[in-house]
Amino acid sequence: MTESQRPDTEQRQGGAAAEAISIVQRGNLKALEQTLRKQWRLGQNIVLCWSPDERGMLVILVPHYFLGNYCAQAGGGGGANDNEPFIRQLISGKRQKSRDELFAIAQRLDVSPTFIKLSSPLSEEESVLESVEQLIKRYGLSFVNSRAVMLIDIAEFSLYTPFEQASQLNSLSYSLNSAYNKLLSKGIKINFARTTTGDGYYVWNRDISPYASQDLFNFLLLVMADNAAARAASRGNTVPLIRSAFHIGSHYELYQAEGINPTVFSYIVGDVTIELARMVDKAQPQQVLIGSFECDMPSRERSGVMLPVRVKTPGFVRICKRDLGAIAGIALAGKTVTGIDCQLTGEDPADTAVEPGRITITDKHGLHRYAYNLEVSIDLEGVRLALGLGEAEIVDHAESESQVEPPAAEPQLSRARAADAMFNDLAAILKRRNEQSTGSD
Repeated sequence: MTESQRPDTEQRQGGAAAEAISIVQRGNLKALEQTLRKQWRLGQNIVLCWSPDERGMLVILVPHYFLGNYCAQAGGGGGANDNEPFIRQLISGKRQKSRDELFAIAQRLDVSPTFIKLSSPLSEEESVLESVEQLIKRYGLSFVNSRAVMLIDIAEFSLYTPFEQASQLNSLSYSLNSAYNKLLSKGIKINFARTTTGDGYYVWNRDISPYASQDLFNFLLLVMADNAAARAASRGNTVPLIRSAFHIGSHYELYQAEGINPTVFSYIVGDVTIELARMVDKAQPQQVLIGSFECDMPSRERSGVMLPVRVKTPGFVRICKRDLGAIAGIALAGKTVTGIDCQLTGEDPADTAVEPGRITITDKHGLHRYAYNLEVSIDLEGVRLALGLGEAEIVDHAESESQVEPPAAEPQLSRARAADAMFNDLAAILKRRNEQSTGSD
């Protein structure tokens, strides 16, 4: 679905922020930035929330270690363990509070608000308030309950020379930018952010509109396609062989210090990044794994409002698949994309009641998680480009705990594999002990 086809209520955020900000309010923002930087103290303190005041503004500042200590304590607002949910809600979404709300938060946290004097009262214009929000977040910590994130990892990265590594990272970075431009040409703007893992990138959509997750999924497909086209035309080891994962989950977002200032680029860490790292660690080169998740997707319009529907991973992929025609016509490797299709391994396109097989992934801690294998097919003027791995390729090369299994059989199989692993480890330990005791005799 292109940008022009989406309801006005679902358009990308940021249009209001384009309003002109007066010289007086720009002076307020500059003074606020300078004060926050001093109070931030190179990352020693973080800002939780703020409230406008007739002479300036009030903020709640706490040491960076305060939240961890507070969440470890017994709850103080009606539950034994409600401190962490309270903090998560506090640092989610907008940070602006009413005066009464801010003082109630300060009382619960047992801290005093900090007053910041400004030369004139803050304007209530949306552009000014949004600029203040961005400043507060740069000097604080944010929590996002649900966001799509993808991880692209270069296979066998450590085996290449430093020059080849630099070339491959540069090639992958170009594929990200190329995919962005291709989607932009179809009216789909991805406000993407990325952080490097050393041998790849975490990538997410800064946008939080209902279509943000779907747009990032399309973005992943085009990054993969651009990378495949580049590999076909390259020589040597200048273009990476990648493996990818896509997941939707929660994370914290922060800005680290660079010198004496916070960076303008954010970093994320949380459940979603942990799940992605575990999935990619077990993925084969060229494989694409989709995490097991639930999320809200726009379903139907009623009275000018898109009503969300709660879907699991197979439903999410089906919705994305249904709208893939919107990116047809994009140029790739000198040819036009005439068709694009995707499906999870094991599903029946003719019968949505048939659930695709899930992959059981066991990490180094013995914890189990589930994922789905994604297969992608792109038609380039009669030439078919296949991305991802098929089921036979996974079975032939994957470790036993990562094979595609029917959903109903997974728990039993996982326990059986865990028991086998335990017995094998025990046998190996006993063997080593016997060898050591024989040697000592």
